[in-house]
Amino acid sequence: MQATSAGAQTDSAAPRALIVYAHPQHQHSYGNRELLAAVQGLEQVTVHDLYEEYPDFHIDVAREQALLLSHDLIIFQFPLYWYSAPALLKEWQDRVFDFGFAYGQNVQQEQQSQALAGKALWLAVTAGGPVNSFREEGISRRPLSDYLLPFEQSAALCDMRYLEPFAVYRIRKLTKPYLQERAEEYRAALLQHLRDLRKPQENADA
Repeated sequence: MQATSAGAQTDSAAPRALIVYAHPQHQHSYGNRELLAAVQGLEQVTVHDLYEEYPDFHIDVAREQALLLSHDLIIFQFPLYWYSAPALLKEWQDRVFDFGFAYGQNVQQEQQSQALAGKALWLAVTAGGPVNSFREEGISRRPLSDYLLPFEQSAALCDMRYLEPFAVYRIRKLTKPYLQERAEEYRAALLQHLRDLRKPQENADA
């Protein structure tokens, strides 16, 4: 699945979304395939499959940073693996959210470098356990939001807006009709986030 976008057919000034998709077993993930199917082909949306693009983990940092700069809404879609993200997404973030690009002092320009400032970060996460397992009395002992705190803090450090994550629980046990319903909710939420990003632009132009 190559990075796909319908951007050439749309208003170039409209906000754009980049889905950074990380699933090491995409072909066996009925749930994540259903979520992607609901948003692929949407105007202003680019789907970027990391495990297809970088099976050897050799990330083209300059290319990835350029992708980030050309989009306004950055979406990390991934399955929860041992209460964290799959390894390639972590490697990608370690390399691409680089000091001097996403945060920190740019020595040459003598100013803070925050290339991602003002962009929005949104997580779309699937979990194998049911929602009631993510609480103090459950097997996971914490709400899902606790396990996603590193992403929230990363967004804060990069001066990005962190949006409330979209989560689908018990992903391997869902019926097809319910999963399709959640996929439509994902699509609707993505479109709403893009509309929300456009409003400040429209107000500025007024």
